[in-house]
Amino acid sequence: MLQQTQVTAVIPYFERFIERFPSMAALAAAAEDEVLKLWSGLGYYARGRNLLRAAQIIVTERGGRLPRDPAALASLPGVGRSTAAAIAVFSFGARAAILDGNVKRVLARCFGIEGFPGASAVERRLWSLAEALLPARGVERYTQGLMDLGATICTRNRPQCERCPVAELCVARRTGRVDELPEARPRKAVPRRRATWIVLRHRGQVLLERRPSAGLWGGLWAFPELGREAAAEYCRRELGCTLAGERRLAPIEHGFTHFKLTISPLLCDVARSTPRAEQSGRIWLSIEDAAQAAVPTPVRKLLRNLVVPAKAGTQ
Repeated sequence: MLQQTQVTAVIPYFERFIERFPSMAALAAAAEDEVLKLWSGLGYYARGRNLLRAAQIIVTERGGRLPRDPAALASLPGVGRSTAAAIAVFSFGARAAILDGNVKRVLARCFGIEGFPGASAVERRLWSLAEALLPARGVERYTQGLMDLGATICTRNRPQCERCPVAELCVARRTGRVDELPEARPRKAVPRRRATWIVLRHRGQVLLERRPSAGLWGGLWAFPELGREAAAEYCRRELGCTLAGERRLAPIEHGFTHFKLTISPLLCDVARSTPRAEQSGRIWLSIEDAAQAAVPTPVRKLLRNLVVPAKAGTQ
């Protein structure tokens, strides 16, 4: 959960997740939909699916025991080199180097490493440093201290250099480049994508469809997406629904790492529906139940805005 997400945001999700899945076996036996429902709101949903697959591999192929070797850990779905090392260090006392975002920042400043840390050549240099600095003993304390140093003192903005235990060694501090290192990702124009969602409303329920496992919001439930054809024709042909009316709702802006998405919701009241709408991974749910399902954040926000008008209007 801490990959791509800050600790303060993760804590409530982690507590709910552990309460529901207190063991590796409990997680391995879970349905993907339930895992994604508890993950909903954390983003990067492939992490949740990978976590489930990793648990299933550990239970079915390894007798429910985590591998102790960092390389074996890194072979599990969703577990990269740094995460594997952290698990091996804290679980088994292995002597392995980590290189998360905080550690990259500490090393780049302390040793004056030029370039964007995500660039291949820079990252290779940082890995070499991280491995060379490993102590012979006490790796757990060293690793935790290094992570905490980056998280609480050598922060991205307004670092507390006067409190830093390695301030005298820090090249960035000595040369007045604390605000410049590590170098930021080279800026690129952020592309914008657009999508039109059909929000079908019928007798107090809305229609959701499961998105493909690969791709944006893979495996989650969302509203059907409209192409270039008219909504009435699409609903009749694809969903077996006859519309009583339609109106556009306010656009929703949602940002991802590599692009921005503008969603145009089209609220459509259904006059008549055939069973065809529930085929191929589609389901009608009450608005309240849909908001609690495994849906991405923009869907949940839109559903919450529909609760009041859906109750007040005649379906």
